Amino acid sequence: MKIQESAENYLETILMIKEERGVCRSIDIVHHMNFSKPSVSRAMSLLRENGYITMDKEGFIELTPSGAEIAATIYERHRVITAWLISMGVAPETAQADACRMEHAVSPETFEKLKEHIQKTLPQG
Repeated sequence: MKIQESAENYLETILMIKEERGVCRSIDIVHHMNFSKPSVSRAMSLLRENGYITMDKEGFIELTPSGAEIAATIYERHRVITAWLISMGVAPETAQADACRMEHAVSPETFEKLKEHIQKTLPQG
């Protein structure tokens, strides 16, 4: 399934916030992504309508199974590509920013081969 890069970024951000804090609300996404409240609110509505998230009456966001699958895929790509770039000497901030763009563009086949290569060449940490 192909969704927009912006939706992938939101789902990844929800996953990251939930891993860090245990819970996620729209205001957490506003602060993390440095977006406006209206932009995040609209995005959450679209993600909810498309079945990627649920939100309870207190505003706590949960990923649905399909949302969690997309978020996990993008987050794995982000972590692997960031580590790889840093291992080649790219500054961490640059590596993070570049990985954020690359994680959406690479095909599943290419990412799997890239991951295999990285696992063979990087020290396991």
